[in-house]
Amino acid sequence: MAPPATQDNDGPKLISVGHDEAQQAGEAILAKHGVGRSAAALQTSHLVEGDLRGRPSHGMQRLPTLIERIESGVLDPEAELQTSWTSDAFLAIDGHDGFGTVAIEAAIELLSDRAGRTGVAMAGVRRASHIGMLAPYLERICERGMVGIVMTTSEALVHPTGGRTALLGTNPIGVGVPADPEPFVLDMSTGSISAGEVIASAQRGESLPPGRCIDAAGNPTTVPERAQDGAISPFGGGKGYGLSLAIELLVALLSRTALGVEVRGTLDGHHPVTKGDAVIVIDPAVVGAPSPASYLSAYLEELRVAPTAPGYDSVLIPGDRMRSERERRLRAGIPLPAALWQELLRLRDEKMAGAE
Repeated sequence: MAPPATQDNDGPKLISVGHDEAQQAGEAILAKHGVGRSAAALQTSHLVEGDLRGRPSHGMQRLPTLIERIESGVLDPEAELQTSWTSDAFLAIDGHDGFGTVAIEAAIELLSDRAGRTGVAMAGVRRASHIGMLAPYLERICERGMVGIVMTTSEALVHPTGGRTALLGTNPIGVGVPADPEPFVLDMSTGSISAGEVIASAQRGESLPPGRCIDAAGNPTTVPERAQDGAISPFGGGKGYGLSLAIELLVALLSRTALGVEVRGTLDGHHPVTKGDAVIVIDPAVVGAPSPASYLSAYLEELRVAPTAPGYDSVLIPGDRMRSERERRLRAGIPLPAALWQELLRLRDEKMAGAE
Protein backbone atom coordinates (compact mmCIF):
# COMPACT_ATOMS: atom_id res chain seq x y z
CA MET A 1 0.00 0.00 0.00
CA ALA A 2 1.22 3.50 -0.82
CA PRO A 3 2.40 5.66 2.11
CA PRO A 4 0.45 8.74 3.19
CA ALA A 5 0.51 11.74 0.90
CA THR A 6 2.87 14.58 1.66
CA GLN A 7 2.41 18.25 0.79
CA ASP A 8 4.79 19.56 -1.83
CA ASN A 9 5.84 23.12 -0.94
CA ASP A 10 3.57 25.12 -3.25
CA GLY A 11 1.96 22.35 -5.26
CA PRO A 12 -0.52 19.53 -4.74
CA LYS A 13 -0.01 16.60 -2.44
CA LEU A 14 2.38 13.95 -3.74
CA ILE A 15 2.32 10.29 -2.85
CA SER A 16 5.11 7.74 -3.28
CA VAL A 17 3.92 4.68 -5.20
CA GLY A 18 5.95 1.54 -5.81
CA HIS A 19 6.60 0.84 -9.48
CA ASP A 20 5.12 -2.65 -9.15
CA GLU A 21 1.93 -1.23 -7.64
CA ALA A 22 1.65 1.33 -10.44
CA GLN A 23 2.25 -1.40 -13.04
CA GLN A 24 -0.44 -3.64 -11.56
CA ALA A 25 -2.96 -0.79 -11.39
CA GLY A 26 -2.31 0.26 -14.97
CA GLU A 27 -2.63 -3.27 -16.32
CA ALA A 28 -5.89 -3.78 -14.43
CA ILE A 29 -7.36 -0.52 -15.75
CA LEU A 30 -6.48 -1.32 -19.35
CA ALA A 31 -7.71 -4.92 -19.06
CA LYS A 32 -11.11 -3.66 -17.88
CA HIS A 33 -11.34 -1.67 -21.09
CA GLY A 34 -10.70 -4.58 -23.42
CA VAL A 35 -6.92 -4.41 -23.79
CA GLY A 36 -5.19 -7.78 -24.10
CA ARG A 37 -2.76 -8.90 -21.42
CA SER A 38 0.48 -8.37 -23.36
CA ALA A 39 -0.57 -4.99 -24.78
CA ALA A 40 -1.75 -3.82 -21.34
CA ALA A 41 1.56 -4.83 -19.76
CA LEU A 42 3.58 -3.17 -22.53
CA GLN A 43 1.63 0.09 -22.52
CA THR A 44 1.69 0.35 -18.72
CA SER A 45 5.41 -0.40 -18.52
CA HIS A 46 6.14 2.52 -20.85
CA LEU A 47 4.06 4.86 -18.67
CA VAL A 48 5.75 3.63 -15.50
CA GLU A 49 9.15 4.08 -17.15
CA GLY A 50 8.28 7.72 -17.76
CA ASP A 51 7.69 8.26 -14.05
CA LEU A 52 10.71 6.19 -13.02
CA ARG A 53 12.99 8.30 -15.21
CA GLY A 54 11.68 11.61 -13.90
CA ARG A 55 9.47 12.36 -16.92
CA PRO A 56 5.96 12.52 -15.42
CA SER A 57 4.81 14.18 -18.63
CA HIS A 58 5.18 10.74 -20.26
CA GLY A 59 4.09 8.77 -17.21
CA MET A 60 0.91 7.55 -15.56
CA GLN A 61 -0.76 10.95 -15.94
CA ARG A 62 -1.44 9.92 -19.55
CA LEU A 63 -3.44 6.81 -18.62
CA PRO A 64 -6.81 8.55 -17.98
CA THR A 65 -6.59 10.13 -21.44
CA LEU A 66 -5.89 6.73 -23.01
CA ILE A 67 -9.00 5.37 -21.29
CA GLU A 68 -11.00 8.36 -22.52
CA ARG A 69 -9.79 7.64 -26.05
CA ILE A 70 -10.88 4.00 -25.78
CA GLU A 71 -14.29 5.03 -24.46
CA SER A 72 -14.77 7.62 -27.22
CA GLY A 73 -13.88 5.06 -29.89
CA VAL A 74 -10.75 6.70 -31.31
CA LEU A 75 -8.36 4.15 -29.74
CA ASP A 76 -9.05 0.52 -30.60
CA PRO A 77 -7.87 -1.78 -27.77
CA GLU A 78 -8.02 -4.79 -30.10
CA ALA A 79 -6.41 -3.22 -33.18
CA GLU A 80 -4.16 -5.44 -35.28
CA LEU A 81 -1.09 -4.01 -36.98
CA GLN A 82 -0.78 -4.07 -40.74
CA THR A 83 2.82 -4.30 -41.93
CA SER A 84 4.16 -4.17 -45.47
CA TRP A 85 7.74 -4.22 -46.76
CA THR A 86 7.54 -1.75 -49.64
CA SER A 87 11.23 -2.33 -50.45
CA ASP A 88 14.08 -4.44 -49.06
CA ALA A 89 14.73 -1.85 -46.35
CA PHE A 90 11.46 0.08 -45.82
CA LEU A 91 8.55 -1.10 -43.69
CA ALA A 92 5.16 0.63 -43.72
CA ILE A 93 3.11 0.09 -40.55
CA ASP A 94 -0.56 0.97 -40.11
CA GLY A 95 -1.56 0.80 -36.45
CA HIS A 96 -5.29 0.91 -37.28
CA ASP A 97 -5.85 3.29 -34.35
CA GLY A 98 -4.20 1.00 -31.83
CA PHE A 99 -1.45 1.54 -29.27
CA GLY A 100 1.68 3.31 -30.48
CA THR A 101 3.83 1.36 -28.02
CA VAL A 102 2.75 -1.91 -29.64
CA ALA A 103 3.48 -0.55 -33.12
CA ILE A 104 6.97 0.73 -32.27
CA GLU A 105 7.99 -2.43 -30.41
CA ALA A 106 6.89 -4.48 -33.43
CA ALA A 107 8.85 -2.15 -35.71
CA ILE A 108 11.99 -2.61 -33.61
CA GLU A 109 11.81 -6.39 -33.86
CA LEU A 110 11.15 -6.46 -37.60
CA LEU A 111 13.68 -3.75 -38.44
CA SER A 112 16.44 -5.26 -36.31
CA ASP A 113 16.06 -8.61 -38.06
CA ARG A 114 16.05 -6.96 -41.48
CA ALA A 115 18.99 -4.64 -40.72
CA GLY A 116 21.03 -7.72 -39.84
CA ARG A 117 20.78 -8.60 -43.55
CA THR A 118 20.56 -5.22 -45.27
CA GLY A 119 22.66 -3.09 -42.90
CA VAL A 120 19.96 -0.42 -42.61
CA ALA A 121 16.17 -0.67 -42.29
CA MET A 122 13.52 1.94 -41.55
CA ALA A 123 9.80 2.18 -40.90
CA GLY A 124 7.05 4.75 -41.13
CA VAL A 125 4.20 4.30 -38.65
CA ARG A 126 0.74 5.82 -39.00
CA ARG A 127 -2.56 5.63 -37.09
CA ALA A 128 -0.96 4.66 -33.77
CA SER A 129 -1.38 6.43 -30.42
CA HIS A 130 1.23 8.45 -28.50
CA ILE A 131 4.40 6.37 -28.14
CA GLY A 132 5.71 7.88 -24.88
CA MET A 133 9.38 8.25 -24.06
CA LEU A 134 11.80 7.30 -26.82
CA ALA A 135 14.62 6.12 -24.53
CA PRO A 136 13.20 2.63 -23.77
CA TYR A 137 12.86 1.90 -27.50
CA LEU A 138 16.42 3.03 -28.16
CA GLU A 139 17.72 0.86 -25.33
CA ARG A 140 15.89 -2.11 -26.83
CA ILE A 141 17.55 -1.50 -30.20
CA CYS A 142 20.98 -1.13 -28.58
CA GLU A 143 20.51 -4.39 -26.68
CA ARG A 144 20.47 -6.04 -30.11
CA GLY A 145 23.80 -4.39 -30.95
CA MET A 146 22.15 -1.97 -33.35
CA VAL A 147 22.06 1.82 -33.68
CA GLY A 148 18.59 3.34 -33.44
CA ILE A 149 16.93 6.60 -34.45
CA VAL A 150 13.31 7.31 -33.52
CA MET A 151 11.32 10.42 -34.45
CA THR A 152 7.70 11.36 -33.88
CA THR A 153 5.41 14.32 -34.47
CA SER A 154 2.78 15.92 -32.26
CA GLU A 155 0.04 18.53 -32.30
CA ALA A 156 1.13 22.01 -33.34
CA LEU A 157 2.38 23.37 -30.01
CA VAL A 158 5.61 25.18 -30.97
CA HIS A 159 5.90 28.58 -32.64
CA PRO A 160 8.42 29.11 -35.45
CA THR A 161 11.24 31.51 -34.64
CA GLY A 162 9.88 35.00 -35.21
CA GLY A 163 6.25 33.88 -35.00
CA ARG A 164 3.76 33.66 -32.13
CA THR A 165 1.36 31.02 -33.46
CA ALA A 166 1.85 27.31 -32.76
CA LEU A 167 2.52 25.69 -36.15
CA LEU A 168 5.00 22.90 -35.32
CA GLY A 169 4.93 19.86 -33.08
CA THR A 170 7.37 19.34 -30.22
CA ASN A 171 8.69 16.65 -32.57
CA PRO A 172 10.97 14.52 -30.36
CA ILE A 173 14.01 12.73 -31.73
CA GLY A 174 16.00 9.96 -30.10
CA VAL A 175 19.35 8.37 -30.95
CA GLY A 176 20.74 5.21 -29.38
CA VAL A 177 24.30 3.92 -29.93
CA PRO A 178 25.64 0.70 -28.34
CA ALA A 179 28.42 1.25 -25.80
CA ASP A 180 29.75 -0.36 -22.60
CA PRO A 181 28.57 -0.57 -19.88
CA GLU A 182 25.51 1.44 -20.96
CA PRO A 183 24.45 2.65 -24.41
CA PHE A 184 24.47 6.29 -25.42
CA VAL A 185 20.80 7.35 -25.40
CA LEU A 186 19.66 10.81 -26.46
CA ASP A 187 15.91 11.43 -26.04
CA MET A 188 14.92 15.04 -26.60
CA SER A 189 12.05 17.23 -27.68
CA THR A 190 12.76 19.94 -30.22
CA GLY A 191 10.52 22.23 -28.22
CA SER A 192 12.21 23.86 -25.25
CA ILE A 193 9.77 21.90 -23.07
CA SER A 194 7.33 19.08 -23.82
CA ALA A 195 3.58 19.64 -23.84
CA GLY A 196 3.27 17.01 -21.13
CA GLU A 197 5.65 18.97 -18.90
CA VAL A 198 3.49 22.08 -19.29
CA ILE A 199 0.42 20.04 -18.31
CA ALA A 200 2.28 18.42 -15.41
CA SER A 201 3.45 21.82 -14.15
CA ALA A 202 -0.13 23.09 -14.21
CA GLN A 203 -1.30 20.02 -12.29
CA ARG A 204 1.45 20.44 -9.71
CA GLY A 205 0.96 24.19 -9.36
CA GLU A 206 4.53 24.86 -10.49
CA SER A 207 5.94 27.68 -12.60
CA LEU A 208 7.66 26.95 -15.89
CA PRO A 209 11.37 27.69 -16.38
CA PRO A 210 11.92 31.11 -18.00
CA GLY A 211 12.29 31.28 -21.76
CA ARG A 212 10.39 28.09 -22.54
CA CYS A 213 6.95 29.41 -23.55
CA ILE A 214 5.06 32.45 -24.77
CA ASP A 215 1.49 33.58 -24.08
CA ALA A 216 -1.19 34.25 -26.69
CA ALA A 217 0.23 37.72 -27.35
CA GLY A 218 3.73 36.36 -27.98
CA ASN A 219 5.21 37.50 -24.66
CA PRO A 220 7.43 35.17 -22.58
CA THR A 221 5.56 33.51 -19.69
CA THR A 222 6.29 31.10 -16.84
CA VAL A 223 2.58 30.49 -16.06
CA PRO A 224 1.52 27.06 -17.42
CA GLU A 225 -2.08 28.11 -18.04
CA ARG A 226 -0.96 31.10 -20.12
CA ALA A 227 1.47 28.89 -22.02
CA GLN A 228 -1.38 26.54 -22.89
CA ASP A 229 -3.14 29.50 -24.53
CA GLY A 230 0.08 30.50 -26.30
CA ALA A 231 2.90 28.33 -27.62
CA ILE A 232 6.07 26.50 -26.67
CA SER A 233 9.33 28.03 -27.92
CA PRO A 234 11.73 25.93 -30.00
CA PHE A 235 14.92 25.03 -28.15
CA GLY A 236 18.02 26.88 -29.29
CA GLY A 237 16.15 29.51 -31.28
CA GLY A 238 16.46 29.19 -35.04
CA LYS A 239 18.52 25.98 -34.90
CA GLY A 240 15.90 24.15 -32.87
CA TYR A 241 13.20 25.49 -35.15
CA GLY A 242 15.10 24.17 -38.17
CA LEU A 243 15.57 20.72 -36.62
CA SER A 244 11.91 20.55 -35.59
CA LEU A 245 10.80 21.45 -39.11
CA ALA A 246 13.12 18.82 -40.60
CA ILE A 247 11.62 16.14 -38.33
CA GLU A 248 8.08 17.31 -39.17
CA LEU A 249 8.77 16.96 -42.89
CA LEU A 250 10.67 13.66 -42.68
CA VAL A 251 8.17 11.89 -40.45
CA ALA A 252 5.16 13.08 -42.42
CA LEU A 253 6.80 11.93 -45.65
CA LEU A 254 7.87 8.50 -44.34
CA SER A 255 4.60 7.74 -42.55
CA ARG A 256 2.16 9.51 -44.91
CA THR A 257 0.68 11.52 -42.06
CA ALA A 258 -0.46 15.07 -41.35
CA LEU A 259 1.58 18.25 -40.91
CA GLY A 260 1.32 21.21 -38.55
CA VAL A 261 -2.14 22.13 -37.29
CA GLU A 262 -3.62 19.04 -38.96
CA VAL A 263 -1.80 16.76 -36.49
CA ARG A 264 -4.20 15.63 -33.75
CA GLY A 265 -4.83 12.89 -31.23
CA THR A 266 -1.85 12.68 -28.83
CA LEU A 267 -3.14 15.01 -26.11
CA ASP A 268 -6.94 14.79 -26.07
CA GLY A 269 -9.42 11.99 -25.63
CA HIS A 270 -11.61 12.32 -28.71
CA HIS A 271 -9.69 13.20 -31.91
CA PRO A 272 -8.51 10.40 -34.22
CA VAL A 273 -4.72 10.27 -34.27
CA THR A 274 -3.06 11.81 -37.34
CA LYS A 275 0.58 12.08 -36.20
CA GLY A 276 3.35 9.85 -37.50
CA ASP A 277 6.44 8.02 -36.29
CA ALA A 278 9.66 6.98 -37.99
CA VAL A 279 12.16 4.34 -36.83
CA ILE A 280 15.60 3.69 -38.32
CA VAL A 281 17.79 0.75 -37.32
CA ILE A 282 21.42 0.41 -38.42
CA ASP A 283 23.70 -2.59 -37.97
CA PRO A 284 27.21 -1.23 -37.14
CA ALA A 285 28.69 -4.33 -38.77
CA VAL A 286 27.80 -2.78 -42.13
CA VAL A 287 30.83 -0.47 -41.81
CA GLY A 288 33.12 -3.34 -40.86
CA ALA A 289 34.30 -1.73 -37.62
CA PRO A 290 35.70 -4.21 -35.07
CA SER A 291 33.94 -4.00 -31.68
CA PRO A 292 32.55 -0.47 -32.18
CA ALA A 293 31.13 -0.37 -28.65
CA SER A 294 34.62 -0.57 -27.11
CA TYR A 295 36.15 2.50 -28.75
CA LEU A 296 32.94 4.50 -28.44
CA SER A 297 32.87 3.67 -24.74
CA ALA A 298 36.43 4.94 -24.30
CA TYR A 299 35.45 8.29 -25.80
CA LEU A 300 32.34 8.58 -23.62
CA GLU A 301 34.46 7.92 -20.55
CA GLU A 302 36.90 10.62 -21.67
CA LEU A 303 33.98 13.05 -21.65
CA ARG A 304 32.80 11.95 -18.21
CA VAL A 305 36.20 12.57 -16.60
CA ALA A 306 36.80 15.88 -18.39
CA PRO A 307 37.73 18.85 -16.13
CA THR A 308 34.57 20.56 -14.93
CA ALA A 309 33.61 24.19 -15.36
CA PRO A 310 32.70 26.32 -12.31
CA GLY A 311 29.35 25.29 -10.88
CA TYR A 312 29.45 21.73 -12.22
CA ASP A 313 30.30 18.58 -10.27
CA SER A 314 30.74 16.35 -13.31
CA VAL A 315 30.23 16.01 -17.03
CA LEU A 316 27.21 13.88 -17.87
CA ILE A 317 26.39 11.94 -21.01
CA PRO A 318 22.80 12.03 -22.32
CA GLY A 319 20.95 9.23 -20.55
CA ASP A 320 23.08 9.32 -17.37
CA ARG A 321 20.66 11.44 -15.34
CA MET A 322 17.63 9.37 -16.33
CA ARG A 323 19.36 6.11 -15.43
CA SER A 324 20.41 7.50 -12.05
CA GLU A 325 16.89 8.76 -11.33
CA ARG A 326 15.44 5.42 -12.37
CA GLU A 327 17.62 3.54 -9.90
CA ARG A 328 16.65 5.92 -7.10
CA ARG A 329 12.93 5.67 -7.80
CA LEU A 330 13.04 1.90 -8.09
CA ARG A 331 14.09 1.96 -4.43
CA ALA A 332 12.10 4.94 -3.12
CA GLY A 333 8.97 4.78 -5.28
CA ILE A 334 7.64 7.17 -7.89
CA PRO A 335 6.10 10.49 -6.76
CA LEU A 336 2.59 10.92 -8.14
CA PRO A 337 0.04 13.64 -7.40
CA ALA A 338 -2.32 12.15 -4.82
CA ALA A 339 -5.32 13.23 -6.92
CA LEU A 340 -3.94 11.35 -9.93
CA TRP A 341 -3.36 8.20 -7.89
CA GLN A 342 -6.89 8.37 -6.50
CA GLU A 343 -8.22 8.75 -10.04
CA LEU A 344 -6.24 5.69 -11.14
CA LEU A 345 -7.55 3.66 -8.19
CA ARG A 346 -11.08 4.76 -9.08
CA LEU A 347 -10.59 3.62 -12.67
CA ARG A 348 -9.18 0.33 -11.42
CA ASP A 349 -12.00 -0.37 -8.95
CA GLU A 350 -15.07 1.04 -10.70
CA LYS A 351 -17.57 -1.37 -12.19
CA MET A 352 -17.92 -1.25 -15.95
CA ALA A 353 -21.32 -0.54 -17.48
CA GLY A 354 -23.25 -3.79 -17.74
CA ALA A 355 -21.02 -5.59 -15.24
CA GLU A 356 -22.74 -7.49 -12.43
